[in-house]
Amino acid sequence: MVTRLREGRYVIPDFQRDFEWKPWDISALMRSIFRDYYIGSLLLWKGKHQNFDALACEDIYGYDGDGDRSHIVLDGQQRLTAMYYAFMAPDVAVPGRQNRYLYFLKVDRFMEEEFDDAFEYDWTRRGSNLLKDRKRQFATHTFPLSVVGEGGWALPNWVQDYEKYWLKVAEQTHGDESKVADHNVENARNFGQLLREITEQYQIAYIEMDQDLEIDKICDIFTQINSRGTRLDVFDLLNALLRPKGLKLRQELWREAADRLDFIENERMNVYVLQVMSILRQAYCSPKYLYYLIPGNVRQIRGDDGVLRPEVLVKNTTDFKVRWDEAVASLERAIELLRDPREFGSISPRFLPYVSILPAFASLQAKIATLVPAKRLEAQRKIRLWYWASVFTNRYSGSVESTTARDHLDVMRWIEDGETEPGQIAEFRGNFESLELGTETRRGTSVYNGIFNLLILKGARDWVNGHAPQHGDLDDHHIVPKTWGRGRQLRTSVDSILNRTPLTAETNRIVINDRLPNEYLPEMIKENGEQEILAILESHFLSQNAVDILMNDPFTAEDFEEFCNERRRAFLEGIDALLVKGRSDLSLPLQELDGRVERVELTLRLRVAELLNHDVQRLPSNIREVIERRIIAARKRNPAGDVGNLADKLEFSDIRDIQDIVTNKGLWSTFESTFVNKQILVNRFQQLTELRNSIRHSRTVGAITQKEGEAAILWFEQLLG
Repeated sequence: MVTRLREGRYVIPDFQRDFEWKPWDISALMRSIFRDYYIGSLLLWKGKHQNFDALACEDIYGYDGDGDRSHIVLDGQQRLTAMYYAFMAPDVAVPGRQNRYLYFLKVDRFMEEEFDDAFEYDWTRRGSNLLKDRKRQFATHTFPLSVVGEGGWALPNWVQDYEKYWLKVAEQTHGDESKVADHNVENARNFGQLLREITEQYQIAYIEMDQDLEIDKICDIFTQINSRGTRLDVFDLLNALLRPKGLKLRQELWREAADRLDFIENERMNVYVLQVMSILRQAYCSPKYLYYLIPGNVRQIRGDDGVLRPEVLVKNTTDFKVRWDEAVASLERAIELLRDPREFGSISPRFLPYVSILPAFASLQAKIATLVPAKRLEAQRKIRLWYWASVFTNRYSGSVESTTARDHLDVMRWIEDGETEPGQIAEFRGNFESLELGTETRRGTSVYNGIFNLLILKGARDWVNGHAPQHGDLDDHHIVPKTWGRGRQLRTSVDSILNRTPLTAETNRIVINDRLPNEYLPEMIKENGEQEILAILESHFLSQNAVDILMNDPFTAEDFEEFCNERRRAFLEGIDALLVKGRSDLSLPLQELDGRVERVELTLRLRVAELLNHDVQRLPSNIREVIERRIIAARKRNPAGDVGNLADKLEFSDIRDIQDIVTNKGLWSTFESTFVNKQILVNRFQQLTELRNSIRHSRTVGAITQKEGEAAILWFEQLLG
C-alpha cells in the first residue's frame, strides 16, 4: 500500500469531495494502524486512460510527480490521503491550515502502552528541525512516520541506529542511567519487531471493480454506498450492554434528559452525555473508553510509579445514575452559557458554531465549578479564549473524540499552572487577521456562525424597533439585497457574512425587503435622527465609513467591494477586542474607553523605545529581568516567536513597568522634554492604571474612576500626539 501511494497509483475522481480531514484525524488513523485495528475496506476501480480522463481524476492530495496511475478510489479517499500525508510528509499544508504538518510516534510511550499520548504532530519550525536531526530523534524517542514512506532500507536502518544509540549510552553510563538506557535498548528491539509486523503483515481490505464496467454503473454504486444504511452508534451499543444491569438507557434515562437539552437539535446529544461522563471520570471519551462506564467493568490504569493497576470506574447502577445526572446538568448549564447573548451569543441553535464542542465545553465548566472561588474568574477567561480559538480555527469540524480529550487535559493544565497555553490559542491570535470572511457564505460553518455570535455579543439591535432580536424572531438579513447581486460580476459574494446581519423577521421581510440601503437608510435617519441610527448600525459593526459607502447613489459593484473591505476590518477589530482580549462583557462606552487605553499603552511603548534609541541595555535592570522572564515563558508556549529589538521586548511590559522606566531617576532627563512634570505624570499614570485594571479585571468602574481615567487618556493623547 505504501509503495503504491509513493508511486502515485491511486487517483481521485472529480465527483469525490476534497480531502478534508483535520490534523488530528490523520493522527487518529495512524494510532489505529499501529495498534493493528481494522480501518475499514476500500472500494477501488481498476482504471484505464479513458476512465481517468472521463472522471477528471486527480492525484491524491500532496502528491507531486508523474504517477503510475492504476486505480480510481471510489471509497477510502480520506484514509488513503491521510496515510500518504503522514508517511510521505509532502511539503504542503494540511487543508484549512497555513502550515505543513509532520507526524511522529513517541516510542517510549507507545511501548509503555500509553497509546493516547504516543502520537504527535507538529507544524512549527521545531518539527521541521527534528525531522532532520536523527540524534535528537533517538534521544527523545521520536520516530518520524515519514521514515515508513522512504522505502528501501530507511526503516530498518532507523531502528538499528536507534538501538545503537542507546547501546552506546548504556556503555558510557552507570547505575540508574545505565538501567534506563538498557530498557530503551530493549524497547528499540521490540519496536523494530512491531514495525516489521505492521509493515509486512497489516492488511487493508479492498474491493476491486473491473476496469470494463461502465461509468454510469460506477457512479450509481458510489451514490448507493454514500446514501444508504442505518448508523449503529456507541449509544445503541451501551444501551444493549446496560440492559442486563437493570439500566434502561434509552427508554428511561435519555427520555427524561432529552427535554432538558432540546435547545440543541442533534441526534448525538445522547452520546455527548456519555462522553461528558467519561471525561469527568477518566479524561477520555472515544468509544473504547465509554465501554468502561458500564458498572463493574475494569480498566487498567497506570499509576505515577508506572505500574498498571485495575480500577472500576463506575461501581454500580446507582453510581452510573449519579454520574449520568451530573453530565446532563453540566450540558444543560453549558447550553445556557452558549445561548446567553452576553456570554457566547448563540441565541439560536442555527448559529451555534459547533455542536461537537459541547462535551469538551461542558466538562470544562463542570471542572471549573470545583475550583476555589478565587480561581474561577481567570479559569473562565481561559475557557472563553480556548472556545473562540476552536471556533475560528475550525478545530471541531472533523472527528473530535481525541480532540475533546486532548483539549480537556490541555486547558485544565493551563488553568492549573498558568504557563502551558494550548497551541491552538497562539494559532488563533496569530492568524485571525487573515480570516477570509468574504468566502464565508454558508450558515452553519464555524466561522460564519462565529461572526454571527460576535454580532450578538456586540449588542446588535434591530434597525426598526431598537431591540435585540430574539430566538424565534431572528432573520439572517442581506444588507445589500441578494436580488441586487444577481448578474453582477462581484469579487465578494453577496451572500457572504460581510453582507449579513441579525434583524427581526418583520424588519427584514416587510420594512427593508429588497431595497438598497441608499433607499431605506435615509428614511430611517429622517424619522429617528442620524445619531440614533448610527449608534444602532455601529452595534452591527457598520462604521460611519461603511454607512457612507452604503448611501452612495448609484450604488456600484466597486462600492460593494469597498463596503465589504470596511466591514471585514470592523469584524477583525471586534474579534481582537471582544474575543482575543476578552472584553465582550463591557458596555459599549467602556469598550470604547478600553480601546483608547490600549492605544495609549501601545504609543507609550513605541515612544519609550524611540527615546532610548532602541537600546535594551538602557532599561533599568529590574525591569529588564522581569521582561526577560516573561519572554522565556512566552517562548515555552510559542517557540517560533521572535523577540529582537526593544520595541518587541516592551510588548512584554505592563503599564506599571512603563511608568517605572519613564520616571526612573537615571532616565528622567531623557523623557522630561516629552512629559515635563514628573509628579503630574505619576498622577496621570495612576488614573490611567486604575481605569485600565477596573476594565480588564471585570471590576465595577465607578463614576470618579471613569472620569479621572478619561482625563488621563486625553492628557496622554495630547502629549503623545
